[in-house]
Amino acid sequence: MGSVQKLKGPTIPHVPPPKRHPYDQWSPDSRALDLVGDKWTLLIIRDLMSGPRRFVELQRVLPGISTEQLRSRLNRMVADGMLTRQRYREVPPRVDYELTARARALAPVLGELARWGYEWAWGPPRESESIDPGAVFRLIPGLVDRDSTAVGRIELTVTDGRDGQPISYMVTFAAGSASISERDSGGADAHLRGSTEAWIQALSPVGSNNFLRSGGDRSLVDAVLAIFALSEGRGVAAESPVARYA
Repeated sequence: MGSVQKLKGPTIPHVPPPKRHPYDQWSPDSRALDLVGDKWTLLIIRDLMSGPRRFVELQRVLPGISTEQLRSRLNRMVADGMLTRQRYREVPPRVDYELTARARALAPVLGELARWGYEWAWGPPRESESIDPGAVFRLIPGLVDRDSTAVGRIELTVTDGRDGQPISYMVTFAAGSASISERDSGGADAHLRGSTEAWIQALSPVGSNNFLRSGGDRSLVDAVLAIFALSEGRGVAAESPVARYA
């Protein structure tokens, strides 16, 4: 096996190049939509909020996108300075895509879009929809209340996740902010665990947290449950049943 070595990428300019089909209006919202208004772009950004991914990993978490669509969108996002493409000298070859600071700054925008979705478009899963609780978890950095005082790390686990195996997400809270990782493990101050069906119940409108198992720092558990309470379709987190401790 060859050694692992990063190949240095290009410097990202402050103002990205014009789009092939721009809105052609001199306004900041039009400029922003030139970069993120295409189908799949914001979802790619959401799914990279938890860390870099390979092409095949992005295909897995975005089941509705074709191989050519994904390749085209990633190439465009790299050119726009939204992503970096990192090649590694490995056997077999490996390429990771990662958010730039420009794209990561969209976390609050994704959060506000999710809030609007909770208020006006949310409902139980449709038969045609792929169900991945991680897609909702990755919105947490943009949904955390700026007045939140929660500090610490909480592990969210889907016990029957990928291929029936558990998959965990580590959410790290700081004062008024949060980050998420799918690669970090150990050192959690609290946990929330449940099957896919349990998470559907917790994340659905007027759902129930009673099927989740929790433990550790109660303030961290409450901070996450407050975010999930947005799924009840109200602009503020309401009181909800307490997840059972294990």
